[in-house]
Formats: sequence, C-alpha cells, structure tokens
Amino acid sequence: MRIGVLTGGGDCPGLNAVIRAVVRKGVKEYGYEFVGFRDGWKGPLEGLTMELSLATTRGILPRGGTILGSSRTNPFKIENGV
Repeated sequence: MRIGVLTGGGDCPGLNAVIRAVVRKGVKEYGYEFVGFRDGWKGPLEGLTMELSLATTRGILPRGGTILGSSRTNPFKIENGV
C-alpha cells in the first residue's frame, strides 16, 4: 500500500516527529510505502511530492517545523477547485 502524508496550515513543533513515526511504523510493521506532499495542499494540487522512507526521515527529530513544508493553500477557495 502507498500512503500520502500532508502537513497543512502553519509549522508547529512535533510535525517531523509525527512524520518519522508514521513512516517507521508503516515501513517496518506493514511494509507500506510513503509519499510526502510538499507545501501543504499545494503539493497534491501541483504534483509536488517527495519520497518518505527510513532514509529520508532519519535525523529529522531535532529539526523544527516540517520537512514537507506548509502553505496556506486552501483547495476550497480556488476557482474551479474541489
């Protein structure tokens, strides 16, 4: 199974820890694959992605914010959007 991860709104402490935990558990326990959507909802709307793996999430705990980035993009406020 392939799972997408998105962080929206503003950065907050702990998002990298959540991303890392989800990826580690999903890969090790279930064999899932993960893709991260970059810059909040802008990622899926514009195809901005990055691979999330054990390697790409290693060492992110002390970093603030989110490795995926965030934005204030709201798909419900885009003309002809959702």
